[in-house]
Amino acid sequence: MNESFDVGPIRPRRLRRFAALRRLVAETRLHPADLVLPVFVKEGIGEPVPVDSMPGVVQHTRDSLRKAVHDAVEAGVGGVIVFGIPAHKDARGSAADDPNGIALQAVRDLRSEFADRIVVMTDLCLDEYTDHGHCGILRTDRFGASVVDNDATLQRYASIAVAQAEAGADVVAPSGMMDGQVAAIRSALDTAGFSDVAILAYSAKFASAFYGPFRDAAECAPQFGDRRGYQQDVANAREAIREIRLDLAQGADMVMVKPALGYLDIVRAVRDVVDVPLAAYQVSGEYAMVEAATARGWIDRRAVIEEILLGIRRAGADFVLTYWATEAARWSR
Repeated sequence: MNESFDVGPIRPRRLRRFAALRRLVAETRLHPADLVLPVFVKEGIGEPVPVDSMPGVVQHTRDSLRKAVHDAVEAGVGGVIVFGIPAHKDARGSAADDPNGIALQAVRDLRSEFADRIVVMTDLCLDEYTDHGHCGILRTDRFGASVVDNDATLQRYASIAVAQAEAGADVVAPSGMMDGQVAAIRSALDTAGFSDVAILAYSAKFASAFYGPFRDAAECAPQFGDRRGYQQDVANAREAIREIRLDLAQGADMVMVKPALGYLDIVRAVRDVVDVPLAAYQVSGEYAMVEAATARGWIDRRAVIEEILLGIRRAGADFVLTYWATEAARWSR
């Protein structure tokens, strides 16, 4: 028997009438544990140094870093990722795997103080540590130009990964976009007895114009040229999927898209083809634009931040690296 019913006009607005009802039917949620806080720790300073291009962000001392991470833990933030700024830089980035280097000391501090209350991640790259500001070891090509030597750089990454694991990192995050970096790091970690240390690969890291303020914070602007020879072309989407698949085949446990806001199509495309945790890095330029617009009174800061972070999660990211992590975590609680 066929029956039809006159249900009247369809009214989606019924489920939007008040805040509690909207929360009940929300498709995407932002939890404190979905956020990772990037932190900068600098050698040779006596107090935190503000980053002019990133209002509210500082280069930490070891003591102030512990306080910042304590606040993040109390807010329920899921993780922190540590970037080190050494007092001395050289061509091979020696400070990156120096046991007495600032980043590794900071990781030991965090591991000792917070145990397993927060996930401690380490950026695994060389640009903060080299005097030339590039992400690897240089060589001269057949035209006489200085270029990053991919395979020589892999040896440095392997050594740094083991040093970071020894210091107590739970997750190492290679960000240099060298071919074969995940395989080299996984092999080195396993050989050294750190098979339980996870790899979060910056698999689709684009050569973006949004990184400028970060280079102020990490003091890592390249001294010549740019990074387009190894970071991914901003025009390419299919290539991002290829990079993701290559890193997974080499042993990555998690993958990342960076930046986030201008690359939500990439986040969505990656989410559709992988079943591992997916991160997106809401980068310094995205942060700085919001803070600058806030300072001019042009936007509702909190509403915009929450909308951006929800948008990244809605696109498919499981967790978000963001300089607003602690603040946003408090809001979401």
